[in-house]
Amino acid sequence: MVRRTDTRQRMLDSAAELFHQQGYHATGLNQLVAAGGAPKGSLYFHFPGGKEQLATEAIRQSAERLCDQLRTVVASSPDVVTGIENVIEALATSLEESNFQRGCPLATVALDVAGESEAIRQACADGYNSWHTLIAGALDSDKADELATVVLAAIEGGLLLAKTLRTAAPLRAMAPHLRTTLEQELS
Repeated sequence: MVRRTDTRQRMLDSAAELFHQQGYHATGLNQLVAAGGAPKGSLYFHFPGGKEQLATEAIRQSAERLCDQLRTVVASSPDVVTGIENVIEALATSLEESNFQRGCPLATVALDVAGESEAIRQACADGYNSWHTLIAGALDSDKADELATVVLAAIEGGLLLAKTLRTAAPLRAMAPHLRTTLEQELS
């Protein structure tokens, strides 16, 4: 027998993937229910706030998972600058392996609906803030906050260009420039 929490988690996982690839508006309720392998009434049973609640929770989950992955990559690297380069390479590889369908797990939804839904906008903002905090915490500088903003903006811009142009070249091209900037600022 499938437990309630299993169905709910399956719906969150599949919604996170669908929103990541398609955005909010392009993902329909029937698609969300079918992808989660749940009966039709399950969406509102598990998410009384409907699609918006499901999206908000899926975005939070995606942001936490990516933050954990970033933390692992940076921590396993010999230094923070190499860690950031390793993150960029991992994101570029993931984008290529998904045939340019999976860029940032927040950006597609943020661009699609953040101006319409405060709950979704806040979930996206919280996700970006968690990544920013992680990067700033890894940088040993009195300019850590500013540098983290530069790193995050460069990565997000690189992901957007790479996904749009269907080549990881923009991500890989900005990595050495970030290295130069960070090495100058951290020395």
